[in-house]
Amino acid sequence: METIKNYLETMFANMPNTPEVKKAKAELLSMMEDKFNEMIADGVNENQAVGTVIAEFGNLDELAADLGLAKELRETHEREESKPRRFLRMEEVEDYLNVMKGNGLLIGIGVLLCITSVTWPILFEFLLRGQVGDGLGVTGMFISIAVAVALFVFAGIRGNDWKFLDKELCQIDLSTADMVKSKKRDFKVPHAIMIAVAIMLFILWIPTAAIDIDIVSNCLFYFVGAGVCLIIYATTVMGSYEKVLKLNDSKTISGSYGKDKGDIVYVNKFAEGVMEVYWPTVTCLYLIISFVTMDWHITWMIWVIGAIAHRLLEVVLAAEED
Repeated sequence: METIKNYLETMFANMPNTPEVKKAKAELLSMMEDKFNEMIADGVNENQAVGTVIAEFGNLDELAADLGLAKELRETHEREESKPRRFLRMEEVEDYLNVMKGNGLLIGIGVLLCITSVTWPILFEFLLRGQVGDGLGVTGMFISIAVAVALFVFAGIRGNDWKFLDKELCQIDLSTADMVKSKKRDFKVPHAIMIAVAIMLFILWIPTAAIDIDIVSNCLFYFVGAGVCLIIYATTVMGSYEKVLKLNDSKTISGSYGKDKGDIVYVNKFAEGVMEVYWPTVTCLYLIISFVTMDWHITWMIWVIGAIAHRLLEVVLAAEED
């Protein structure tokens, strides 16, 4: 029966995501299920039953008039011809996700090396006084920057094969979307932990910076660098999942593949964009206000206010269900 449902999803994937199409899809599924159960009751094996059901109900062109979808099907064919989409197999999507995960780590480490490169002159000045210390410090700084640049270039080369995702219209099927959603759900907790640890590292540099010893206060660069590295990796990986899940045309049935149950659909792209940057913006405001005022015992209230405001925005900007 699962094979029939997957076939039905493929049939309707590019159809408009309208109440009429959803109703017709549900009716056709009911007919296919009835036929399948009837054949199973008559002693037909499952494979033969599936094949018969698909042969009888598997051509949407023949069923469109009976389902009242002639107009929608015609418009779908015209859209497919005028704006064809590149289909991505599950293996291709998995390769892309692995590349982006690796690139997130490479870029994160590169940024960490850039931020901490300034610590080498201070370190060698502390360990070796004089021109030898200065020379080794400058050498260490440039080596760090050189390695960072190499990591950036390597990451860029690895990502070149996937630039078409930003230029071409692409599409994934239901099983691929389910695979990506599963990976995204599994990554939500690590993502939250990495962001939380990064914020904690940003906060820890305050007492370190107050210590008037170069070698100790130098640690603030490592705190900040490690925090930025974690944020880059976490956002790169999560961003790759979200990008794949948004490949399908949002106006079609397949456009709903990327949404989990309970996901909120917003009234327009602008509202969706606002909600996507909401928490990063709150985080930036929290850090800026906290660092400027140094009232950490009070600024935590920003999170409480932010949570209330987020819920209100969800209610106001959410689209009405069909």
